[in-house]
Amino acid sequence: MTLQIELPQLIAIAVALLGAFAGLLKLLLGQQVRHIDASFQAQNVRLDQIEATNRAEAGNWQRIERELMGLKAELPLSYVRRDDYIRGQSVLEAKLDGLATKIENAQLRGLMPNTGVAK
Repeated sequence: MTLQIELPQLIAIAVALLGAFAGLLKLLLGQQVRHIDASFQAQNVRLDQIEATNRAEAGNWQRIERELMGLKAELPLSYVRRDDYIRGQSVLEAKLDGLATKIENAQLRGLMPNTGVAK
């Protein structure tokens, strides 16, 4: 038993095999493209979420900066430096000392007998 294949049949078989390989290759490449598209789509969704998070975070940082600027503007109104406090206290103490001296002098003048000097 011998098998004889003529040239047109051989060409037809070759074309059929090439068509089958081409179809199989197209199917595999299509699946690969769908897989890559799905990966890119998932990555795009993730990037969109990251961008939204970054926008929200940037808004929070801007809010914090505004609050800090408000605090900087308000701080001099409610805060007294130690040196300023000491200077103020020194002035008050000097005035009290002067007042105490005047009172003491007035008391001493009251205890002294009149010497006939006009006041």
